[in-house]
Amino acid sequence: MAKNPAVGDEAPDFELDGTHGTFRLSDHRGEKVLLLFYPGDETTVCTKQFCSYRDNAEAFGTLGVTAVGISGKDLDSKRQFTDKNELNVALLADPDFEVAKDYDAYSGLSKMAKRSAIVIDEQGLVAHRHDHAIGLDFQTVADLKKTLDELPAAA
Repeated sequence: MAKNPAVGDEAPDFELDGTHGTFRLSDHRGEKVLLLFYPGDETTVCTKQFCSYRDNAEAFGTLGVTAVGISGKDLDSKRQFTDKNELNVALLADPDFEVAKDYDAYSGLSKMAKRSAIVIDEQGLVAHRHDHAIGLDFQTVADLKKTLDELPAAA
């Protein structure tokens, strides 16, 4: 598996602890997975991003993907962020940024995950990636729906 995978490459497998239990990417083969890398818990834009997914839960649920948020810090930080904001997307702890580095979603300059949305298709290939040049914006539910609707159907 390639590190820093481009669209069409096999997605590196990983296993991380999260707010909904342990998440292993390979356990989700056969379904679309949305990896939402984000800079940090309780930061202004990240809170706005995940609260917007919570507030649009019905539309978010129709996307047809398993979505997970991934950033640094430990699982306690993820739980506090989730509980405080009543978030519905599972958040995964990547304290050493190993997964973020594998997906080229880590900024060595700021020492945090870069805001990126990566879609893994049913075959385990990277189907789409959107990296934000500046971490001050994020893909809305409408943006994600448009992206997913434009992807080819599973073979």
